[in-house]
Amino acid sequence: MVVMPIVAVLFFTSILGSGQPTEMPVGIVDQDYTTVTRRMTRLLDAFQTTRIAGQYSTVSEARQAVQRGEIYAFLYIPKGTSAKLLASRKPTISFYYSMTSMTSGSLLFRDLKTISSLGNAGLMQATLRMRGATDDQIMTYLQPITIDLHMLANPTLDYNAYLSTSLVPGVLTLFLFLLAAYSLGTELKFETGRNLMIEAGDNIWVAITGKTMPLFILSLAIFYLYELYVYYFLGFPHLGGPWPIVWLGLLTVIASIGFGIFMFGLLPQLRMSMSICSLWAVLSFSMAGSIYPVDNMDAPIRALTWLFPMRHYFMIYQAVVFNNYSVSVVWMHVVALVAFALLPLFTFPRIKKALKYYVYVQ
Repeated sequence: MVVMPIVAVLFFTSILGSGQPTEMPVGIVDQDYTTVTRRMTRLLDAFQTTRIAGQYSTVSEARQAVQRGEIYAFLYIPKGTSAKLLASRKPTISFYYSMTSMTSGSLLFRDLKTISSLGNAGLMQATLRMRGATDDQIMTYLQPITIDLHMLANPTLDYNAYLSTSLVPGVLTLFLFLLAAYSLGTELKFETGRNLMIEAGDNIWVAITGKTMPLFILSLAIFYLYELYVYYFLGFPHLGGPWPIVWLGLLTVIASIGFGIFMFGLLPQLRMSMSICSLWAVLSFSMAGSIYPVDNMDAPIRALTWLFPMRHYFMIYQAVVFNNYSVSVVWMHVVALVAFALLPLFTFPRIKKALKYYVYVQ
C-alpha cells in the first residue's frame, strides 16, 4: 500500500529523468566513402540523440546488428552517391530503423531524415557558391519556407513530463484496483467475513467503508505526494494550477477503489477478482490514449475506452491540468469517474451475501 507505489513513482520519474533519450546507437553502411559521405556521418554523430556505434560493410550485417539490439537504426549510402550528386542524377540514400521502441524509432527517423536532406543541401550549397550565388540566394533556393516552431506547454519536448504523467497514475490505479479487491477477498479466504458483518451491525455500508477507508486515506496521500513531487519539485507543466490537480487526484482514487470493489462484487472470489482487476489495469495503458491516439483506433475499441478509469483521468489531465481548458470541455469524463466511484452500489447485496455465507475452497 505504501512502499511499492512510492518505488513506482521514483522508478519511472528517474528512468526518464534526462527528458529525452540521448546518444542512441546508430550504424553506418558507407559504400561510397567520399568526403561528402564522411561529412554526413560526422553530422549525424553530432546530433544529440544519435551516436555512431559502428561501421558495417553490408546492409545484411547492419540489419543483423539491429536484430541483436546493438543498434536501433542504420544509414545506407550506396557506392556512387557523391558522383550522382555532382551529376544531378538524384542518388538514393536509405535509412532503416526499428520501431520495436516507438520513442527511439521516432527520434532516429527524424535525425536520419534530416541528415539525408542535409547531405544534398550541403552539396547544392557548394555548387551554387561556385556559380557566384550569394548566401541569401542560396538559402532562398535551399529553404524557401522557414518554419518557426513553438511547442505549447512542453517546449523542451521533455519525455519525462508526458510519459510519467500517464505511466505513474496507471501504475497507481493498478495498485488501487488490486488492493480494493484484496481487502475484501481476504475476508473470504480467512473466513472472517461473518465477523466483519457482525462488527458492522449487519450493515454492508459500514463494512465496506471500514475496510476501504485506510486504503483511501493512504492512497490519496500517496497520490497527492506524487503530484506534489512531479508538478512542483520536478516542474512538470501544469498550466491549470493546483486546484484541478487536487480534485482530479481525489476523483481518480475513489474511482479506482470503486472499480476494484465493483469487480469483487461481480466475482466474489479473491483470485478471480484480482485477476480481472490486473487485466483491466494493464489494458488501461493502451486504452488511455497517451501512447496511441484513441481517435485512430477501430470504432469498437474506441467505444471500449470508456470502460477504463485511466482513460478519463488522462483526458481530464491533458485538458484541464496540462492545457488549462475549462472543465466543461471534459465534463463527460468527470461524470464517468464519478460513475466508477458509484458502481459498487449495484453489487453491495452480492458482497453482503458473500461475506455472510461464502465458503472458501482451497
